[in-house]
Amino acid sequence: MKRYYLSLLLAVFLVAGTVMPSFAALSEDVKEIGITYVKFPLNVPAIIAYKKNMFENEFKQDGITITHPELTSGPKQTQAMAAGSVQFASVLGASSAIIAKSNGVDLKIIAVFARAPKAFNIMALDKSINSVKDLKNKIVAGPKGTVLHQMLYAALLKEGLTPSDIKFVNMSIPQARAALMSGNVSAALVAGPSVPVMETGGCHVIANGEGLIQGLIVVAVDNNFLKEHPDLVKRYLDVNEKSAKFMKDNPEETFEIVAKETNLTIENVKKMFPWYDYSSAITGKDIKDLEVTQEFLLDNGMMKNKINIKDIISNINQ
Repeated sequence: MKRYYLSLLLAVFLVAGTVMPSFAALSEDVKEIGITYVKFPLNVPAIIAYKKNMFENEFKQDGITITHPELTSGPKQTQAMAAGSVQFASVLGASSAIIAKSNGVDLKIIAVFARAPKAFNIMALDKSINSVKDLKNKIVAGPKGTVLHQMLYAALLKEGLTPSDIKFVNMSIPQARAALMSGNVSAALVAGPSVPVMETGGCHVIANGEGLIQGLIVVAVDNNFLKEHPDLVKRYLDVNEKSAKFMKDNPEETFEIVAKETNLTIENVKKMFPWYDYSSAITGKDIKDLEVTQEFLLDNGMMKNKINIKDIISNINQ
């Protein structure tokens, strides 16, 4: 009888091991995880996690190598995800996430990286341009289809203008900044560190995103990776929280690390830091902002296929 029960117990364990593999078994086939690294405009949690090797320390027990490709544009991040070389787009503009999903990239938003309406600005050099109304019939430069572009669109509408009342020129932030300083455009769309630098050069802010947009930046994951390795995704999010805790517990060291990594002065880092809300939970207001962003993209011909915004969001951390 004892032998019978021992045999039965052994059979139960064998079946359990077959149908309920452990987290270690689920992740044992993962040898490398690609996590994009974007330090600008002022992506403090990403910088801290990178400089403190937090992801490496978390996953080394599993024998997983972490790579940090510096893909600073949203489309490059989502293209790399579609190609399988990146599993996490760690700092992704909301518009880039929506466009990618609309174009067939199977991704999920798993957290908010930051909300930063004050970090997105319209700047001018001409002292006679003091408000968005003064931009009528003038040339404005900036990156098309971005949070900055959406902010400009919202600012124009708020002042009773339309996008057709200005001439918009698609340029990267550095190009727009150079064009403004050389007098080739009347205003430029700039974000983060470019703002204090341009103020030093004589430019002034005529509007920022406060009251217009949330300036939503998200964290996205390859949906197939999420389905196959939810444990690893949860651990990724845990590392993000560790980075946030380090920032809270060690503010001065945080400022020093960020200043060194971005070549900014500590004073400018401290000036910009309050512009950002790095809380990661996805709220109803965030979902509404994503819906508004999609309407902006559709209205401006930057995407054709409307998606269900709620389908792009994962509740893995709820």
